[in-house]
Amino acid sequence: MSNTNSPANDIGTQYYATQLGIYDEMYATENKALPYWERFMAALDSMGTEKLELRRKEAQRLLRENGVTYNVYGDSQNLTRPWRLDPVPLLISSEEWSVIDAGLKQRADLLDLILKDIYGKQNLLKKGLLPAELIYDHEGFLRPCVGALQNQQRHLTIYSANLARGPNGRMWVLDDRTQAPSGSGYALENRTVMRRVLPDIFRETQVHRLAGFFKALQKGLADIAPHNKEDPRIVILTPGPLNETYFEHAYLAAYLGFTLVQGGDLTVRDGHVWLKSLEGLQAVDVILRRVDDSFCDPLELRSSSQLGVAGLLEVVRRGNVAIANPLGSSILENPGLLAFLPRLSRYFLNQELKLSSVATWWCGQRRERDFVLQNLDSLVIKPINRSLGNHAVFGGVLSVKEKEQLRSQILAKPHLYIGQEQVSFSTLPAFIDHHIEPRNAVLRNFVVASGDDYVVMPGGLTRVARQRDNFIVSNQAGGISKDTWVLASEPDKPVSLWTQPRRNQLIDAVTESLTSRAADNLFWVGRHLERTEAVTRLLRTVLLKLRETLEFKEPVDNECLKVLLRTLTQVTLTYPGFIKGDAQLLKTPEAELLSLAKDSHRKGSLTANIHAFFQAAFSIRDLWSQDTWRSVDNIQRRWQQRVINSEINIEQLQSNLDDLITGIVAFTGLTSESMTREAAWLMLDSGRRLERALALIALLRSTLALRYEEDALQNQVLEAVLVSTDSLTIYQRRYRSFIQLPLVLELLLLDETHPRSVAYQLQQLSIHLDALPRGKGKSHLSEEERLILKAYTDLRLCNVLELTRVNENEGIYTELERVLSHTTDLLWRIAEVIAQTYFSHSQTSQLMIPSVSEEEL
Repeated sequence: MSNTNSPANDIGTQYYATQLGIYDEMYATENKALPYWERFMAALDSMGTEKLELRRKEAQRLLRENGVTYNVYGDSQNLTRPWRLDPVPLLISSEEWSVIDAGLKQRADLLDLILKDIYGKQNLLKKGLLPAELIYDHEGFLRPCVGALQNQQRHLTIYSANLARGPNGRMWVLDDRTQAPSGSGYALENRTVMRRVLPDIFRETQVHRLAGFFKALQKGLADIAPHNKEDPRIVILTPGPLNETYFEHAYLAAYLGFTLVQGGDLTVRDGHVWLKSLEGLQAVDVILRRVDDSFCDPLELRSSSQLGVAGLLEVVRRGNVAIANPLGSSILENPGLLAFLPRLSRYFLNQELKLSSVATWWCGQRRERDFVLQNLDSLVIKPINRSLGNHAVFGGVLSVKEKEQLRSQILAKPHLYIGQEQVSFSTLPAFIDHHIEPRNAVLRNFVVASGDDYVVMPGGLTRVARQRDNFIVSNQAGGISKDTWVLASEPDKPVSLWTQPRRNQLIDAVTESLTSRAADNLFWVGRHLERTEAVTRLLRTVLLKLRETLEFKEPVDNECLKVLLRTLTQVTLTYPGFIKGDAQLLKTPEAELLSLAKDSHRKGSLTANIHAFFQAAFSIRDLWSQDTWRSVDNIQRRWQQRVINSEINIEQLQSNLDDLITGIVAFTGLTSESMTREAAWLMLDSGRRLERALALIALLRSTLALRYEEDALQNQVLEAVLVSTDSLTIYQRRYRSFIQLPLVLELLLLDETHPRSVAYQLQQLSIHLDALPRGKGKSHLSEEERLILKAYTDLRLCNVLELTRVNENEGIYTELERVLSHTTDLLWRIAEVIAQTYFSHSQTSQLMIPSVSEEEL
C-alpha cells in the first residue's frame, strides 16, 4: 500500500510508501499520517531537503567532535566508527507511552523476583515452574553466586528491553537485557545533539526530558550502597577502551560524576574492594559494571579473565560492596525464559503480562520441540547461550542439508535451543539519501530501580536498518540510531542532577581520586604529545633547509641538510634511516621524509606518535572537557584526512606540519588554562617536561655536541636548532646579530626562564614531583626527587665555556656530550621510578573480547 495523500514536499514524503501487512509508525493503519506525525513532517517540509541535510551533517559533526564512537571488532583499520544519527526521531504519544511504561515496570519487577529466587530459595525449580535444564545449562547461571544476593529491596537495579511493533500495532518484547545494559548514554547524547540541530521543532513538540532518569540512576546506585553509607564511592567498571561501547562508559562516568575504572584499578583486601589511586587505597562501595559477570572475578568465576578483580565475589558475600547488576544476572537474558514468563507473572504478580514477548517455544519440552522441528521454515532458531559463534538462524533461508544439520543439533541437545516466531518490525520514517523513506526499527528502553519503584527513561535508543526491508538494526551491522521523543501533554519541568544544599551552606570540596591507570595514561599523553611536537618542528626545519638547498645550491646548505637529516633519524630513533651513509638517500631524501611523516607501522614516525597520543587520550576520555577532547580529535582527524588518506607530496607536507603545530598548541593551551593543578595536571605536565627534556637533549647531542670545521656550517646548524626549538626570535632579541655556540647553549640548556630550555624542564619536573600526593608530609626525599635534584643541580653547576672547550683530538665537545649523556641517563631513571611508584595497576592486556551483553547494540 502506498500512502500518497500527504502534500508534495521537498523531502520526499510524497514518495513515502508503506508495505502491505507492515505497521508504519507514521501512518499506523490509516492512509493518513497521525496528527503529531503530520505536524512534525510539516515542519520538516518547510525546512526542505537541503536544510535538513545540513542539519544531519551538523549532527554528525557534533557527534564526531564529542568523540561519540562505537568500536567494531575485527576491523583493525577502523576500530572506532563514528556514531550515526538520523535527524528524524521516533515519536510516541503520551497515551501509548503510559502503556509501555507500565509494561516495562511490571517486567522489571517480575525479572527481579525471578533473579532473587534463582540465586535464593529456588522455589521455581522445586515446584517445576522452571525446568532445571533451562537454568543450570545456561552460561549465565553462576553457581558460586547462589546465596550471594544481599538483603536489598530490589536486586535488578538496571534493566533494558528491545521492543518492536508487530503488524497488529502491538509492542512486543524481543529480548531482555539484564547483564550490563548498554545504550542509555548514547540515547542521552542523541538527545543533546537533536536539541542543537532541531531546536525550534523540539521546543514546539513538547518532548519529555531524560535527566529525570539519570537522576534516578544516581539515587538508585546510592541506595544499594552497603551499610547505608551516606556518600558512597561509586565506580563504573569498564573492560577498557577496546570495548565496543567504551565511549558510553566514559561519557556516563563524566556525566554522573563517577570514577571510571578497569579491573587493574581495583584490589581486594581485608574483605573490601579498594581503588588504587595516587593518594593510596580508597574504599569502593558500589560498582556499576560494564564487564560481563563471568569475567568479574578470576578467582571464583572465569579463571582466564584479565578484566575483573580477584576475590570480588567474596566481598559481595560479606556485604561490603554492591554491584549493579548482581553477578549472575545474565541468567535473565536466557531467551528460553520468554516461554515461561506469562506463567511466572501470574505466579508472582497475579497479573497477565502487559507487554507480551515474541512467541517462543523452548525445545527442552517434547511437544514444543516437535512443533519447532515441524515448522523450521517459518521460525527463527536461537541457541539459549549467546556466546561467540552462536547466532540466530532463519530456518526459511537454509538449504536442505543445513536444515538437516540443524535438526540433528536440536535433537541431540534440545534444551539448548528455542524457536521463535518471525516478527515483522514496524517501519519508521528515516532520512536516507536526501529522501524520507520507511525503515524497520527496534526501540531499546531503559529502566532503573530507585526508591520504592522502577523509573523508566521517557524515550530510549531507536535503531533502524540502513537498507530497506532489512530487519538487522545493530550498529555492528551498520544500523543507524535515532532519538526517541515521548510527547508530553504539557512542557516538562527541568530536572537537574545537582544536589542543592541549604541556602548559604558551605560544602567542602571533594578531590576525585586519580587512579594509577589514569595517571599512567596522562603521563603518556604528555610524553606522546611532546614527541609529536619535537618531530614535527624538526621535520619542518628539515623541509625548509631542503627547499633552500634546492633553491640556492650552496655547498654549506647541503652539508647542513645532511646534519639535520641524520639528526632526524637519531631523534626519532628510526634507524637506519639517514645514518647508514647512503649518499643517494641523502641526496634525494623526499621518500624517506614522507615515510617518517606517514607510515603508521613505523615506530617513531609522526603518524605513529599521533596515534599513540590519541589512544592514550581516548583511554581516559572521561577526564577531558568537551573543548579539550575536541582539540584531541582535531589533531588526529585532520592528520588522518589530510596526510594519511591523501596522496601528498613533500611540498604539501609543510602546510600540514604547520597545521599540526597549531593543533598541538591548542591542546596545550586548553589543558594549561582549564585543568586544576591537582594530580591529573601534575602527571600530564610531568610527562611533557620529561619528554621535552629528552627530545631537546637528543637534538643537542646530534647537532651542537659535534664540532664543525667551517664556521658557516656551524652557524647554519645553530640557526636550524633555534628554529626547531621555536627559540630563534628570543635569541635574536637577546643577542642581536651574534650567533655563537656558548650563547645558544646558555639559552637552550641553562636558562630557567625559557620554557624551551632543559633547565626549565628539570625545574618544573622537580616542582611537580614534590607536589605529587606521595611526596606530601615526608621528611626525606623520595628516589625520584633525589634523581631530579641531582640532574638539576649538576646542570646548574655547568659552565658553558667549559662545555665548549675544544679538544683537538676529538670530533665532539667532550664535556658537553658527557653532561648531556649523564642527564639523559638520569631522566630515563626518573621515568622508571615514576612508573614503579605511581603506576601500580596490573599491566593486563586489553583483550578484544566483545561483551556478549553489548554486541548487538
